[in-house]
Amino acid sequence: MTLTRVVEALLFSAQKPLSTSELRSAIKGAGDADELAPNEFARVTEAEIAAALEELKVDCIQQQRGFQLVEKADGWQLTSDPAYARWVRQLFPAAKPARLTPPALETLAIIAYRQPITRADVEAVRGVTIEGVLQTLMERGLVKIGGRAEVPGRPLLYETTEFFLEHFGLRNLDELPNAEELRKRYLPVAQPAPAETPPAEPASAEH
Repeated sequence: MTLTRVVEALLFSAQKPLSTSELRSAIKGAGDADELAPNEFARVTEAEIAAALEELKVDCIQQQRGFQLVEKADGWQLTSDPAYARWVRQLFPAAKPARLTPPALETLAIIAYRQPITRADVEAVRGVTIEGVLQTLMERGLVKIGGRAEVPGRPLLYETTEFFLEHFGLRNLDELPNAEELRKRYLPVAQPAPAETPPAEPASAEH
C-alpha cells in the first residue's frame, strides 16, 4: 500500500474536488477507532500529498487510463478523459441546458474581466440593458452578487462564482485568456446622474 494509492481511493470515492488539506485530514483520521490497525500515514504532510497527487497524475497519463487527475479551483478531482466523452455521454441522456446566447456570453466576459462591477457599468459597455441576461447568468450559477459599490446609491456589484471557474476549466481568474491585457483596456463606465438643482425660493414681497 502506498500513499498514492490511498489518495487515488479518496479521490475516486469523493463526490467533489478535494483540497490537499482535506485529503490530509481524511488520511490522518483513518484508524483512530481501530487500534489494531495502526495508520501508517498518520504523520503525512501536505507536501507529501502534493507529491502523491503529481505521481497519480503522471500514472494516469502514462498508463493511458480512462480517467485523468484534474486540479480545479477548489481542489483535485478524478474525471473521465475527454477522449471518451461520446461514450460517457450515453450514461447521461438527459437534455443539456440551452447554450448561452451571444449577449449572455458578452455580458459574462465583461463581468469576468472587470469584476466586481455594477450593472450600470456593464450596460455602459454593451450599450443595452442587461436585466434579463444578468438574471439568466445568476440562475445558471455563473454570476453572483458580491456586495455594494461605495458610491451614491450603493448599487449592487456582480462577480463570477466558483462554478464559473469549474465550468470553464479554470483554477483562478488569472487563467482567463489575455487576462492582464484586457483588464487594462479602457471601457466606458456609467455616468453618475446629475444632481438636481433645488427650486429657487420665491422672492419675498417688499413692504
